[in-house]
Amino acid sequence: MTWQQIICRTTLEHQEALTDVLEEAGAASVTLEDAEDQPVLEPLPGETPLWDQLIVTGLYPADDDLTELMVLLETKRSAWALSELRLERLEDRPWVREWMDNFHPMQFGKRLWVYPSWREAPNEPNSVKILLDPGLAFGTGTHPTTALCLEWLDGEDLVGKSVLDYGCGSGILAIAAAKLGASQIVATDIDPQALQATLDNAQRNALGAEAIHTCYPDELPQQQYDVVVANILSGPLVKLAPHILNYLKPQGRLALSGILAEQGEPVAAAYAPSLENHDIQSQEEWLRLSGTKRGT
Repeated sequence: MTWQQIICRTTLEHQEALTDVLEEAGAASVTLEDAEDQPVLEPLPGETPLWDQLIVTGLYPADDDLTELMVLLETKRSAWALSELRLERLEDRPWVREWMDNFHPMQFGKRLWVYPSWREAPNEPNSVKILLDPGLAFGTGTHPTTALCLEWLDGEDLVGKSVLDYGCGSGILAIAAAKLGASQIVATDIDPQALQATLDNAQRNALGAEAIHTCYPDELPQQQYDVVVANILSGPLVKLAPHILNYLKPQGRLALSGILAEQGEPVAAAYAPSLENHDIQSQEEWLRLSGTKRGT
């Protein structure tokens, strides 16, 4: 099936009115994209934050007559701050196949590999393989924050260790810990889809039902762990610093990510007094902070 799309650039103030018009005209979908590379950080639970400048795209079957809609949008150019308005025809292409082709096996550190189900598992000696398809929950290894955490886990001795994955998303870090030899893994998240995704992905990786315990943060067992990894966002990391540190054993290892470079200082300040052997690594504009909890 061939398609056509109307592409508009507007501001957050007019996004809702524009979206309503596109949907009322029979759009098969309406997508919103960032127009100016503006990060959206620290949404509160239940919020769906958007950017100040957006690209709004309405998708329609190729045989729909969009003349009337385009005329209407032209009349709204000034009122809705439409700095860009165009109609494009999309050639008939195997979109699903092209999307799938973008996902290749990825290596993290010396041993860890993540691969999707439609690719062959890497045939590397001594490799640790994680089968993971993109889904609703965050974390496939393609984002720098996930990659930084996977590389850190690969470099740690996790055999027989207890691990807490705080903000588990897809469960990729918890699964990596299990495959690297951790004996007890707890994965927590505020999103029920993340908890379900973690269990589903663990099952697909042939991990037993008891391999990873999932729960909401307020249901966490009152214990300390040998290793804690938290790939969330800088605001929550700072706010939750005493809480997260309380779950880490003395001499336990901690890794934090989800931190933009300009946010590194306040996160480091919140954790540094409790840590030794500090280390900061970066990938693109993102940071990973790690260290060992002081005490005996």
